[in-house]
Amino acid sequence: MKELLRVACVSPRVHIGNVKKNTKEIISCYEKYKTTSDVIVTPELSLTGYTCGDLFSNRFLLENVKKALVELCDVTKLGWESAPVLLVGLPLEVEGEVFNCAAAICNGEILGIIPKTYLPNYGEFYEKRWFSARKISNRTIILDGYQEGEEIPFGNDILIQLKEPQTTIGVEICEDAWTPISPGRMMALHGAEVIFNLSASNEVIGKEQYRRNLMSSTSASCLCGYVYVSSGMYESTSDLVFSGHKIAYVNGKCVAECKPFEEEDLLCDIQLTKIKHDRTANKSFADCRRDFESYVYRKVYARRNEVNKEELLGKISMTPFVPSKDVTNRCLSIFKMQVYGLQRRLVATKSKCVVVGVSGGLDSTLALLVAAKAIRNLQLPATTLVGITMPGFGTTDRTKNNSLELMEKLGCDVRTISIVDSVRQHFKDINHPEEVQDITYENCQARERTQILMDVANKEGGFVLGTGDLSELALGWCTYNGDHMSMYAVNTSIPKTLVRTLVDEIGHYMDANGFEGMAEVIEDIIDTPVSPELLPPNPDGTIAQKTEDTIGSYILHDFFLYYTLRYGMEPEMVYELCKEAIKRSETYKFSDEDIKKWLKVFYRRFFGQQFKRNCMPDGVKVGTVSVSPRGDLRLPSEIEGGEWLDTSDDLKEGVTVQMQA
Repeated sequence: MKELLRVACVSPRVHIGNVKKNTKEIISCYEKYKTTSDVIVTPELSLTGYTCGDLFSNRFLLENVKKALVELCDVTKLGWESAPVLLVGLPLEVEGEVFNCAAAICNGEILGIIPKTYLPNYGEFYEKRWFSARKISNRTIILDGYQEGEEIPFGNDILIQLKEPQTTIGVEICEDAWTPISPGRMMALHGAEVIFNLSASNEVIGKEQYRRNLMSSTSASCLCGYVYVSSGMYESTSDLVFSGHKIAYVNGKCVAECKPFEEEDLLCDIQLTKIKHDRTANKSFADCRRDFESYVYRKVYARRNEVNKEELLGKISMTPFVPSKDVTNRCLSIFKMQVYGLQRRLVATKSKCVVVGVSGGLDSTLALLVAAKAIRNLQLPATTLVGITMPGFGTTDRTKNNSLELMEKLGCDVRTISIVDSVRQHFKDINHPEEVQDITYENCQARERTQILMDVANKEGGFVLGTGDLSELALGWCTYNGDHMSMYAVNTSIPKTLVRTLVDEIGHYMDANGFEGMAEVIEDIIDTPVSPELLPPNPDGTIAQKTEDTIGSYILHDFFLYYTLRYGMEPEMVYELCKEAIKRSETYKFSDEDIKKWLKVFYRRFFGQQFKRNCMPDGVKVGTVSVSPRGDLRLPSEIEGGEWLDTSDDLKEGVTVQMQA
């Protein structure tokens, strides 16, 4: 799988001061992960142990460290190009000074040795007693016994360039991360996409969460991967205790963790596409980089290829838009954004009412709930909300009854206006046979409904609240100047999969908080198939026209949408990620052919429907993905999507862009 950096984080058992035993422990870890990882990282001073104290000044120890470094070079000389980069912590004597260092070794070669920049010398730490620290650049050293005196890059100015996957990594050591302007941040500004922290951080009350916050913040603001590995429980416990905490972040989000005192290794994937995408999208990152151009880094090159990664490590959900934890609170936060956005628009327009077309489906239900709450917050009469159900040729008793019951529970001004006669008259006006149930047949109904809503809003001195969601806008599954249009919209950045969760959570929340009696109708709305109800129902009165039969599952389309817009992933990677997510899912099952089929539909529709998004109404943004032409997605209507389908043999097919209303 492309654009994945696979990392093995290990805390080998420490034998304090015994370099030979520690070397064997590190080699054992290396052997375990050498064929499956791109980088293997050990803690700070892993060759000696962090708690050696005054032994760091001992000549015998320091000479043994140099010999061990040469031994590790010999062990890692695998003879194949996919050998991993090994990061090892060690004390190293250089011209009469001892430095706390990290050595990067790959396939028998020491790529560089990076000394710790900042030494803690407060509280329980006394590192300045043993180690030197200062900014070192453009310097090399020679190590006895290593490749006939070949010079080794040494300094704080080293970045490591990998060929496959193509990325640049930086290394800092423990305390470096705790400083106001850390070396890792500077490395990130100069091209490092993943920062590794070799640490020996002891545990005290509260430090575990503080550490998480610090690493998450660095990863988020630097738009990078951050991998932290600390010393394990076999360090000395004379005065301190160490936990072997290991954690990895990508752009501020935790992707893997081995919690304190869990004696396990951590194997994780760093998704480089996410980092690259956010860095190109975030211009403030580049602006900040220019402020530090005086800092100069040199790159050393790891001559290796990527290891084979058939399966993705870490979490991957088929519903990336739906909160995986703290669901109720997350949904309430989204709901509040929708509500307060609408409240502001109501106050600004001095409107006398809000008009909503209510179908008995998920989208109009969510919009109705938002409007009812906003009106109550503003202490306006419940009848300020005008709910209109407009039965047509495809309306079923189920959806009509649900819409009426919901509006009554909310105390709306409830109105029923049939569109059948007016649409039949329109068919006559444009000479369209009613028995021809084509796109014209469907869109005439959608536009008639919008006309009714607009005209009622004019008559009552209000405005029309749009109900369309993010998924429909992305796919163009809306009628141009029909349900596509309104004066304000509250669902425009909420995908269909999240709409369902929101209706469930918010409906039951409102039922328990001042809007009693809605729970049963909310549950039936959630269970109702998604449908525009524009074609006649089945003979038994059930819904015949099901949206997902025509355009594909919203589960798939929302997955495609998330990874295409949020991270700019190429089709092959979206396809591979989707396969992996389905493999892990107990709920959703789609074949590889299903994914290919609907992925092509997604690209075809997405690139062919920008003209609808370019004139969409105002609407509040609540998440990281939006298709608003005034905010996140600025594309010409003539954008061509052919290359997105022509990227591989599996997905090879041309695209015909059709502007269909």
